[in-house]
Amino acid sequence: MFRALLIEKDEQGQRVSLKNLQKNQLPDGDVLVRVSHSTLNYKDALAITGKGPVVRQFPMVPGIDLAGIVEESQHPDFKAGDAVLLNGWGVGEAHWGGLSQYARLKGDWLIPQPEGFSPAEAMAIGTAGYTAMLSVLALERHGITPERGDILVTGANGGVGSFAIALLARLGYRVVASTGRPEEAEYLSALGAAEIIERASLSAPGRPLGRERWAGAIDSVGSHTLANVCASTRYGGCVAACGLAQGMDFPATVAPFILRGVTLAGIDSVMRPRADRLDAWQRLARDLDRGLLATTTHTIGLEQAMDAASALLAGQVRGRIVVDVNA
Repeated sequence: MFRALLIEKDEQGQRVSLKNLQKNQLPDGDVLVRVSHSTLNYKDALAITGKGPVVRQFPMVPGIDLAGIVEESQHPDFKAGDAVLLNGWGVGEAHWGGLSQYARLKGDWLIPQPEGFSPAEAMAIGTAGYTAMLSVLALERHGITPERGDILVTGANGGVGSFAIALLARLGYRVVASTGRPEEAEYLSALGAAEIIERASLSAPGRPLGRERWAGAIDSVGSHTLANVCASTRYGGCVAACGLAQGMDFPATVAPFILRGVTLAGIDSVMRPRADRLDAWQRLARDLDRGLLATTTHTIGLEQAMDAASALLAGQVRGRIVVDVNA
């Protein structure tokens, strides 16, 4: 028997509870992982609360991230005792995920736990840090160097935003952080933000083109915020779009793209090829100040994940939540 969060749905609606399950209830896969840590991401919170159409089949164990030890394997790349991690691949949406003490998965979804990271550290980074690194790599590929000018980070207090600020600042960029929680200015400054602006200045409907303000941006908000970010990006700049906290809509015009040559780079972390994942994690190992993990992370147990999901959607969570599934 093992413990897991299980989301169920019937004619009375959706409910989530902590259940005792057996290994023979796990879905198919060629690798069985004894999970040590998972995370609570925005997508997990939507799944647990039922406030977004994340879960595609029921019952479902949520959790888009996990780290653990291989217990059984029929996959050629992994053997019992290997430390592994997973980000995305539809886990926690269409295949049982990481908020559980065991997971049976496809070995093609796994990568070795990056050298030097503990399982807890790898999950402190998780999909949020991995997505932030993919976004930074997109800016670099577009030639956005620190000399080009400021980089805007929206949703600055969230997991992706926190890591994006820390990574960019360490790489020498001047970072402007957009937040709806100005009381967190000290935290954002400690991460490396040189300037902090109010979320409200970007979140309302805006003009097709605004004053040119930043050379690039990492946006985890979407909707009017993303439209305004693009409208105020400098000529030849790049905006990496990786989230939809404000909404999935994009109420913009083509003006920034055809008049200023702005590039909108979409960042998908879920189905990313293995080579890109390994590259991003290698860069995280090199470029992330691990001393910041303690200031951007707090750890909870499985039983606390349900309440934490509601707090996360309410914007009451700073940084990252790591879930110790054995606590």
